[in-house]
Amino acid sequence: MKIFRKFADNKQAFSLATKLRQKRFKLFKSFIAPISRPLNILDVGGTQIFWKRMRFTDINDINVVILNLTKPEISYPNFKSIEGDARNLNMFRDNEFDIVFSNSVIEHVGNFKQQQQMADEVKRVGKRFFIQTPNRYFPIEPHFLFPFFQFLPLKIQICLLRNFEIGWNNKIRDKQKAIEKINSIRLLSLKELKQLFPEAMIYKEKFFGLTKSFIVYKG
Repeated sequence: MKIFRKFADNKQAFSLATKLRQKRFKLFKSFIAPISRPLNILDVGGTQIFWKRMRFTDINDINVVILNLTKPEISYPNFKSIEGDARNLNMFRDNEFDIVFSNSVIEHVGNFKQQQQMADEVKRVGKRFFIQTPNRYFPIEPHFLFPFFQFLPLKIQICLLRNFEIGWNNKIRDKQKAIEKINSIRLLSLKELKQLFPEAMIYKEKFFGLTKSFIVYKG
């Protein structure tokens, strides 16, 4: 819904999304502070713009590899881009990275089995990890910005996408494309995250007392 866009737009300096990201990154900086340098980070599904906003692009003793399904453009010497799938990181050795970082990605990789594959790969290639994902039970679905969209019957979800501009989406007239869009997102619950990362700590990001998202980390 358009009414929620100003709160969820992370491109706006004073939006809720931006404030939460800044708070999240402050937590991340405290997480990495005790780790010796140089520091090698794998960012699964991220962007160079994100790290630039967080002022990491000019830190010479921190190297960031950004992995996406399509190879992103890189313009800083301490950054590298690579094409790959979060569910299969076989191009990397065990414990190759000091930290694996991922922001709002694991909910997009498929069903629970495929989310488990990503979790297993994150734990394999990283000595530590810092993974953020939205809470399935937060009232406003974060991709469609519609109250309780994730719990609506599929027929109603399809109807909404085909007839209204929902969240960041224009109307998706084609029924199959609407279904594909819906199926491209699988939000996780706290219980499921504990199954995926049983050895991890979980930090709850709050909004008006409700858990908006989770940060799963191990250091």
